[in-house]
Amino acid sequence: MHVRFTLMPGDPARLGNALGLYEEEGRPQLESEVGSLGLSLSENAELGVAVIETWWVSGDAMRDTERTEDLIRMRAAKTAVATTSVERFEIGTYARTARPHPGAGVRLVRLDTDPARVDHAVTAYQDTAVPWFTETDGFCEAMLYVDRRTGRSVSETVWRDANALAASRSASAAIRVETVTATGSAVRAVEEYRLLSTSVRRG
Repeated sequence: MHVRFTLMPGDPARLGNALGLYEEEGRPQLESEVGSLGLSLSENAELGVAVIETWWVSGDAMRDTERTEDLIRMRAAKTAVATTSVERFEIGTYARTARPHPGAGVRLVRLDTDPARVDHAVTAYQDTAVPWFTETDGFCEAMLYVDRRTGRSVSETVWRDANALAASRSASAAIRVETVTATGSAVRAVEEYRLLSTSVRRG
């Protein structure tokens, strides 16, 4: 599986309209494409930053839909007076203990890894981070997205609600240290969002 990952920082007062465009127009268009596994929208409303993820069964399916999503993204960015950056990842690992719902808390940890050690990092994440997460109260999902060419990756964890997200910060910090030690990765950033909606089928 693959994910097209868009970061959209814009005007906090207009971001909701841009995400509404993705929800009402973008989602039906993208989910009608061959190979679509759905779309998720998250935001930090206070800062005016959104994360849009579209999931695909393969890299080919993702590449074949670039133009479709480009047009949607440009309209949304104009609506939100936003800039955008787009990254494309392979899904290295995925674990779920509960289905997340709108209002869930989302934490993204951006990592740099030696490209030659990406497979090792995926295995270490599965063996080190995932068991810790699944034993932490309020945990729903963990995903590790990887770019094998550059070594960049994103660890995404989803928590039951904003309170569970906040309560998990200490445990997550300890898990990050263990994960970095096990994978040889370096943390570039930690971000938090609220899940607005998801139709992603991660089976």
